[in-house]
Amino acid sequence: MPLDESRALHAYGVLGLAEVRPGDDVGALLADALGPPGSGLLRPGDVVVVTQKIVSKAEGRLVPVDHDDPAQKRALVEEESVRVLRRRGELLITETAHGFVCANAGVDLSNVGDGWAALLPVDPDRSARRIRATLRRRLSVSVGVVVSDTFGRPWRQGVTDVAIGVSGIAAVVDLRGTTDATGRELVATQVCVADELAAAAELVMGKDRAIPAAVIRGVPRAWLRDSSVREEIVRGSAEDLFR
Repeated sequence: MPLDESRALHAYGVLGLAEVRPGDDVGALLADALGPPGSGLLRPGDVVVVTQKIVSKAEGRLVPVDHDDPAQKRALVEEESVRVLRRRGELLITETAHGFVCANAGVDLSNVGDGWAALLPVDPDRSARRIRATLRRRLSVSVGVVVSDTFGRPWRQGVTDVAIGVSGIAAVVDLRGTTDATGRELVATQVCVADELAAAAELVMGKDRAIPAAVIRGVPRAWLRDSSVREEIVRGSAEDLFR
């Protein structure tokens, strides 16, 4: 067979999630949608990807803002930033308290009620750990969890989803010291698999289909370990040639 099924990945959008409100338990909502235990909808070693938006809503990270007032929106972005790196009109490139460098400190006005803005979770890694623990308790299955958000990329058009929080799944797989297909030693290759999983999940969730979670099946078992976006993905300013 010309297709390598041993390394196949499958991504499934999670249907049936109710509108998330402040105080909701995202892990419990996912368990209700993916249960009951033993249903097979969620299996050991799966990775559940959840959008930042529903995590922020559940954690009460919503603030009132006048969408037609640029000064108010700019003030909110600056409040959520530890420093502003660039300004161009209403667009600010900022560094958040998490260490993320992104547009407008991750403040999001889409898919929230008019007059409101969603802020990033205070600690997305902790959010992922809580969701994972609830799924394990409710469904008796151990999975990885990724909290994803949409970021732009320097020097490239378009946006993609990346991981802002993880639990039970590697953030980065370090291939340094291994060899490539030709036998040459890899000296610098570190693969951000959490970002790749977040991007794959977005393809089945979409921006306009009201599917805020996905299940990815088939990840290598070696990726299933304790991890942290903050510890493994965020690049410190001392290592950044552009800050």
